[in-house]
Amino acid sequence: MLEPVLAGRPDSVTGWILMARIRLALDQVEPALAAAHKAIELAPDDPRPLAIASRALTLQGKHDDAMAMAYRAVIVEPKNPLWHDRVAWALLAADRQLADAEQAARTAIGLDPNEAHYYFTHGVALASLGHVDQARQALTTSLRLEPGNPVARQRLDILNGDAVPTVEKKKRGWKLFGRKTDNLPIRPEERT
Repeated sequence: MLEPVLAGRPDSVTGWILMARIRLALDQVEPALAAAHKAIELAPDDPRPLAIASRALTLQGKHDDAMAMAYRAVIVEPKNPLWHDRVAWALLAADRQLADAEQAARTAIGLDPNEAHYYFTHGVALASLGHVDQARQALTTSLRLEPGNPVARQRLDILNGDAVPTVEKKKRGWKLFGRKTDNLPIRPEERT
């Protein structure tokens, strides 16, 4: 439905952003990235397509570009915790600059201390740095704010030694975004 609208209004930034988000939700990473780039061309000062492009680039394994896009989003809108969280996940996915990922997650919490996901991100970053006690605290806070999050619960159980981490074999064509089921969290970062 959106494609004919964009064909008639190719200058619609909102339309291209929506198209990029839809394409990501449908596991169509290349078209999502193309739509995000179109939105970036039309509105280089809008952080939303930068963050979407960052997520798509992360999914493609292009970590340097993903980090650059995430940082650009923060530069455009430094008071938005979403962009700091995106920086944290871009760095975590790259498995580099983990201290910077922890700092980005902490910044997101400082900007919005009532969002459970930011504590989850912080917990993952702290665990990756080997700060297990602090990671437990962050994940416990995340669960206090969002008690029904099974991924945060599982990560905390693993840190507490109550569960064993499961490593799924990556299958060719395995998709990070899929149809939502009752067992999967909404946020794709939490599925890893």
